[in-house]
Parts: sequence; structure tokens; C-alpha cells
Amino acid sequence: MTFTGWLTIFAFVVVLTALAIPLGSYMAAVYTGGRTFMDPLLRVPERFLYRVMRVDPTVEQDWKAYAKSLIVFSLAGWLLLYFILRTQNLWSFTGLNPMGFHSAPWNVTFNTTSSFVTNTNWQYYGGETTMSYFSQMAGLTVQNFVSAAVGIAVAVALIRGIASRSGHSIGNFWQDVARTVLWVLLPISFVSALVLVFQGSIQNFSHYLSLTTITHLPQQIAMGPVASQEAIKMLGTNGGGFFNANSAHPFENPTGFTNLYEMLLVLAIPAALVFAYGRMVGNRRQGHAIYATMMVMFLGAVIVCYVAEAHGSPAQHAAGLHTAVVSGSSGGNMEGKEQRFGIAGSELFDVVTTVTSCGAVNSAIESFTGIGGAVPLANLSASEVIFGGVGTGLYSILLYVLLAVFIGGLMVGRTPEYIGKKIEAREIKLVSLGILITPLAALFATALATASSAARASIDTAITGGGPQGFSETLYAYLSEANNNGSAFAGYTGYAGTFGNGAGSHGFTFTDLLGGFTMVFARFAPILFALAVAGSLAGKRISPPGLGTMRTDNGTFVVLLIGVIVLVGALTFFPALLLGPIVQGLTGHLYG
Repeated sequence: MTFTGWLTIFAFVVVLTALAIPLGSYMAAVYTGGRTFMDPLLRVPERFLYRVMRVDPTVEQDWKAYAKSLIVFSLAGWLLLYFILRTQNLWSFTGLNPMGFHSAPWNVTFNTTSSFVTNTNWQYYGGETTMSYFSQMAGLTVQNFVSAAVGIAVAVALIRGIASRSGHSIGNFWQDVARTVLWVLLPISFVSALVLVFQGSIQNFSHYLSLTTITHLPQQIAMGPVASQEAIKMLGTNGGGFFNANSAHPFENPTGFTNLYEMLLVLAIPAALVFAYGRMVGNRRQGHAIYATMMVMFLGAVIVCYVAEAHGSPAQHAAGLHTAVVSGSSGGNMEGKEQRFGIAGSELFDVVTTVTSCGAVNSAIESFTGIGGAVPLANLSASEVIFGGVGTGLYSILLYVLLAVFIGGLMVGRTPEYIGKKIEAREIKLVSLGILITPLAALFATALATASSAARASIDTAITGGGPQGFSETLYAYLSEANNNGSAFAGYTGYAGTFGNGAGSHGFTFTDLLGGFTMVFARFAPILFALAVAGSLAGKRISPPGLGTMRTDNGTFVVLLIGVIVLVGALTFFPALLLGPIVQGLTGHLYG
């Protein structure tokens, strides 16, 4: 641990908060019809977009109509992306496939399509050896925008349901998606892409470069439109890397400044939406309470991970590797870390991307210590309530807020109320289902994978030996997919040889399909429950608070909310965590 490392963490939190407050005000204006400085530039494209889609943005929708529009839109996106990826070699006439890449097999394409449409961006392939420039831009990058917009739209709809005064409408899905893309994602992504290019990220359509190294060996350097995809990959908490090395690659993350900048991009919208929520419900303190909850849990994860990685593992101490020679002047576990950014810059990056649904990583999570590796797993176990993905984080923690209100109301013997609306049996049933869907999907898929001989082929047993590390890889994979995160412990794979055509390809097809269905189910099932909650609350009248009304905007409620989140997460995942990273952390073995 170093002073510079702690200063980096402190500066990041301060800058994030300073950026989130004005961005939250701007987003609140976007979704409430307020005036913004972007209006003169974007009103005309907005109207043109509505004409192309043949929708009327003035038509209000109840939660069922909103959900139907969302499903139709996402299904159309899935079919279009699958078509683009499966016909990749046919698009060579565009000049955007200079390396002549052919399409991946159907099972890998199914998994990839499901991944990007659900804002997961889990990748069973190397981007620079699989995807053409056309597939990257017209397929994957487009979904980076629209899948992020879908998540934000759901959060906005739930906010309207909470803030509504005896109505049934939760807005118009088409308008929310259009305004999210035009007013929020495109402008910030455009500026961010320019910043990344300025710092050294590449943006071109060149052939790959071939050269001979000083050891007289041939080497190929991949080219492509990287900066534009990198910007929305981080801003939309998507996470799919242009390169297989993801954010450890210098073309994606070239400098220490971009490392910090990309982390800020990941959390900018999830943090800003919390402040926007406070403005949209007419009580900024509600947003402050939720932000405090998220930040306390985030800092806890960062501190535990930093201390664990700076201290090193029992195996390193036993082997005498915990020295300044190995890890610079500070000591600690530099195995698998990004050497340019050190322990603090690496672990902070990975915590940022695992508390959200962004699978971008700049270091190998499987090389973390047992306790340090348990932190990303614990972050995923929280089901995207510690900031979470764009939109997903807010509507997920709001479900927990309603559950905490219900529990608190029972404790004080009063009818639970939140912002003047009674929380009754119907809402709690929907909230409970919305909260439990994601962890149940992850645990069911993990159990199926460990019990099935076909799925066990995906565990890199040559490294893990099938011990706690192998179980951790499997659990992490399905936690990541169910939470639409996309990061991995690195040893878990979905193909063998050339796209699974070699030995064991049947097992890898099983993994591709199981992962694809897990991502789709765990993405859209909670969305439907969140929208149902919004519809139920929208029809309730707002009652003025009384003397016995439990406050939900103070420190006491923050403690209650954190307790509910930890309790649900611990009861659900703690036994599984014991079998993996905790066992590993308490032993003297690097792996199983």
C-alpha cells in the first residue's frame, strides 16, 4: 500500500461525485421535458428518428405497453445482430473486412448476440482475430448504444412510477430510448472518443501491420476503429473489448490518464442517475441517501481488495515472493496486474467494472489473491446495486429500497410507505421476484455446469486442477453472465481449437447455449418485474407524511438498506463463496 495508491482512490471518488451531480441535473431535465443546451442541435434528428420508427412519442404507455415495446425492440436488435455476425464474410464489399475474417460458428454467434443485446458483452472469442470492422461497428457498437439505452429507459420508467400522482402512465419507451441515445450517450461518447485518440488510442480502417521483431520473429499488430467503440463500451457499462486483452491493451487504454478517465466513464451515468432520481421525485435527499449507500459499499470493496492485493497471498509469503524485487518498491501481489498502473490502478479498475455491468478489465482477476478475488465475486453477488449498470443499477437498488421500507415498516408496526405511497402485498411480491431472479439464475447455471460433464469441459483443468480455483471460475462466469457484467476469471472458456471444432466442442456448445440463455433470462425477467412495480406504484395516490412515517433519506435508512442488501447477498451466495475464493484464500495454494 502506498500514499499514491490511497490518493488515487480518494481523488477518483471526489472527481466522480463532482461530475455526477451536474450530469444528474442534465439527465433529469432530459427525461422531464426540461430545456437543455443540446435541444437546438438534437430536436430535428429526434423528430426524424420518430418518423423512421413510425412511432408517436406523445402517446403515453402503461407498464405492459412499455414492456411490449421494449421486448419487440430488443428482439429486433437480436435478430439483426445475429444476421450481421453470421454473414460477416458477405460484407467484405464494404471494405471493412480487410483481413477477410469469416463468421464464427452458430453457437459462438448465439452467445455473442445474446451477450451484446443484454448489455453483457461476455466474449468467447478474441475481437482482433474474429470480428471484422463492419461487425464491430454496425453490429457490436450499435448494440452498445441501444442496450445501454434500454437499461436507462427502464430506470426512468420506474422513477416515473414512484413519482406519479395517481396515474397509470410510466412514459413512452420509444421517446426514452431516442432521448437517451441522442442527448446522453452520443455526445459524451463522441467527446470521449476524441480524448482517447488524443491520448493514443487508434481509430482507423487499415490492414493489420506485419513486422519482424528484434528476435527475427514475425508479428502482426491489429488495427481498427478502437477509440469509438472504447468510449461507448465504458460509458454504457458494456465492457466488450475490441482486443482480447481488453483494457490492458495499450490501444484501448494507452496511459495512466485514460485509465482514470475510463473508470470515470463507467460510473458517470450510474452515479448521475441517482442524483437525477432525487430531482425527478422532488426530494434530492432521497437521491443522496441512495448515493451514500452505493458509495459506502463501493469504498468497502475497494479498500478490502487493495489491502488484500498489497499484502499478497499465503503462497507468496511461503515462497518468499512478497518482496520489493517482485512488485516494485511497494510489495504485494503484482501477478496478473497491469504493470503500468500498479496495484491501486489495477484493483480499482476491476472493482469499478464489477460493481457495474461493465466487463472491461485491465488485469487478470484470476491472479488476484483469494480474498482479493472474492471482492469481484462479492460485487457481482450484490446483483448490480453498488452503482450497477447504466439504469440497471438504479432500478435494482430501488427494488431493495422498497424491500427495506417494507421490513422497516414491519419493525415499527406501521404500514410501509415510500415517498407517500403505501407498499402493499402486490408490490412486495413483485419486488421479491425481481430481486431473486438474478441470483437464482446464476446459481442454477453454476450447479448445472458443475454437475454436467459437458459443461465441465469449459474449466481449464490444466491450470486449476478442478479445485477451488476451478469452482471460482465457473461460479464467476455465471454470476457475470446473470448480472450482465461480462468479465471472467480468465480460465473459463466456450470454445476449443478453432471455435470449438476440435475435441470437446460439444461441451463448449453446451456452455455457449447455457450462457446465452442465462444472459437473456437474467436481463429481461428483472426488467419485467421492475416495470410491473412501476405500473403498480403509478396508480397509487400520494399521501402526506405523518408523525410515524419512517424517513428514507437519512443515515438510519442507509444502514438499514445496506443491511438488507448484505443479508440477501450473504444468504444467497455465501455458501458458494466458501467453496471457491474463501477456501483458496485460507490455504497456501495459488490454485486448487
